[in-house]
Amino acid sequence: MNASASISPTAHYTGLVWARHGLSHPALATTTGRLLFYGFKPVILAAQWAGVPAIDSFLLTRHRLIDLRLDEAIRSGRVSQVIEIACGLSPRGWRFNQRYGEALTYIEADLPGMAQRKREALARMGGLRPGHRVVDIDALADSGPMSLEAVAASLDRSRGVALITEGLLNYFSEAHVRSMWRRFSSVMRQFPQASYWSDIGLSGDMGGSRVAPFVGFLSAFVRGRVHLHFRTPADAEAALRECGFTAARAMDPGEFASALGNIPGGVSRRIRVIEAATPGPLPAGFTAGGESDVHSSN
Repeated sequence: MNASASISPTAHYTGLVWARHGLSHPALATTTGRLLFYGFKPVILAAQWAGVPAIDSFLLTRHRLIDLRLDEAIRSGRVSQVIEIACGLSPRGWRFNQRYGEALTYIEADLPGMAQRKREALARMGGLRPGHRVVDIDALADSGPMSLEAVAASLDRSRGVALITEGLLNYFSEAHVRSMWRRFSSVMRQFPQASYWSDIGLSGDMGGSRVAPFVGFLSAFVRGRVHLHFRTPADAEAALRECGFTAARAMDPGEFASALGNIPGGVSRRIRVIEAATPGPLPAGFTAGGESDVHSSN
């Protein structure tokens, strides 16, 4: 099965969740998303009763924490260019473009079908503003017009850049994830400062006996296999450094609970957000040698 194709159901579902919680525009909430949301509601409630983490809390936690860290990086001046890979129906590019205008270059990137859907939705929202564009990408391509290298070629090499992958990694094998990370770090090293953010699920965070039902539920929902590549934050951080990142941490959202605001169901502790950097001044929270002064609990 094509792993990238399995992401579409969650793109529609998360688009609806973000709209319902005031983070998005109605044009990014699709009919498919509504059908999935209401059609799966009894299943989701039953899954929660069986111990599976609350899906809305899970999705909102990762989204808001990535927003929080990206916003801090932009305001500090470290980042003024963003590539969001597998952007789906995420409202982040639209919101950050509205917030920062022409001071920020924001590229949303996805497979051609989803990228076209995103362009059409943004057209209904008033069209793309300066500095905001949507392009086709294949996150697994090493070269060619749909590779990250080609997408990044249009950016200013004298300015800081951020890469974001939300809701992507756990749908690919560890070999594919490591390949993506090597590709990401190679491109990021072409810029004076570069940060990478992504959510990732760790088997050690899933509550022991609850791992199997959680993974089974997600796999059924997306109609494909869901992978938990690493057990602990240290495992994920070591893999990121092995793939070329200078510093890496797998953040516990609970440490940012006061800044994340009111999340229905509370801040999820079943998801981590990766923050990684390549050479250059390190983001707040990192110390020399790739270690973080914010310690995550296993």
